[in-house]
Amino acid sequence: MKLEMNKLTKKFGDVTAVKQLNLSMTGGVYGLLGKNGAGKTTLMRMLCTLLRPTEGEILCNGRDIFKMAGEYRRFLGYLPQDFGFYPEFTVEDYLLYIGAIKGLPPSVAKKRTKELLAAVGLEKYAGRKMKKLSGGMKRRTGIAQAMMNQPEILILDEPTAGLDPNERIRFRNLISEFSEDRLVLLSTHIVSDVEYIAHDIWLMNEGKIVRQGTPKQITESMKQRVWEFCADRKEISRLAAKYKISNIKTENQRVQVRLLAGEKPAEGAREVTPSLEDAFLYYFGEEAGEMHGLL
Repeated sequence: MKLEMNKLTKKFGDVTAVKQLNLSMTGGVYGLLGKNGAGKTTLMRMLCTLLRPTEGEILCNGRDIFKMAGEYRRFLGYLPQDFGFYPEFTVEDYLLYIGAIKGLPPSVAKKRTKELLAAVGLEKYAGRKMKKLSGGMKRRTGIAQAMMNQPEILILDEPTAGLDPNERIRFRNLISEFSEDRLVLLSTHIVSDVEYIAHDIWLMNEGKIVRQGTPKQITESMKQRVWEFCADRKEISRLAAKYKISNIKTENQRVQVRLLAGEKPAEGAREVTPSLEDAFLYYFGEEAGEMHGLL
C-alpha cells in the first residue's frame, strides 16, 4: 500500500492551512507532530476524503483517492479528534454498529468486537452505555472502531487525548503490533506518542513540513544545540530572554538548566544528547524572551 501527496494544498478563504505538500507513505508508523493549528487535522481529513484539496492530489497505489471513492474507504480506518456516537448505545452495540456500517457480516463483526474490546482493555465495560464512559474509555472505544475493518491504512488524529500513562503505553504497543503489514499515520502534539514507534516523523508548522526523517535523524540534527549547566536563580530571567529553555530544576538557590543554543551558552555548560522533545521545542516552542521573568 502506498499513499502519495503531490503539491497538496488546502485553502479556507484567505487562509492556507496546508501548503504544497509532497510526501509519500508505504508501510509502518508515521508520526505527524505539530502544535494545534499547524494544519495536521486538515491534512488528515483530506487523506480520509472528508475534505477536497484546493490544489494537488492524493494517490493510493497510483490512483486518485477521490475517484476511488468507496473502494478507497474500504482500506481506511479513521479516528478523528472528536468522534460521534449514540450515547444510549453500549460499547459493544456501538462497535457492532460500526461493523455494520463498514459492511462486515454480523458474525465477523461480533468476533472482531470481542477481539478489540480485549485489545483496548474494555472487556469489563462492553455492556456500559457510551454516555457513562470516562474520557479515556471513550477514546479507547474510538481507537477500537477505527480498527474494526482491519484497515490497511489507519489514520489517527490525537488518539491519546485523555488517556493516562498506562493507557498510552497500551496504545503504543497496540499500534506497533498492528502496523506490521499496514500504514499508520498518527497525528499528535505529544512527543512520547511517536518517539518509540514511528519509523518516520514529520514536523508540521503553518501548513508545511519543516523537518522529516527517522527519530534518530531528527535528534541528530540537534547536535551541538542542547546544553545543560547550573546557574543562579537570578540568572534564569536573563537566560530565558536569550534562549529557549527546555527544562529547569531548582535546588536551593541553584538551578539545573537545559536549553537550546547554537553555541556554548555559559561557562561550564556541557553539550548533552538531544531528544525528540528538544527538537519539538526548537521548531515549535516559545521564542526566547517569551519566557522572560520565569523565576
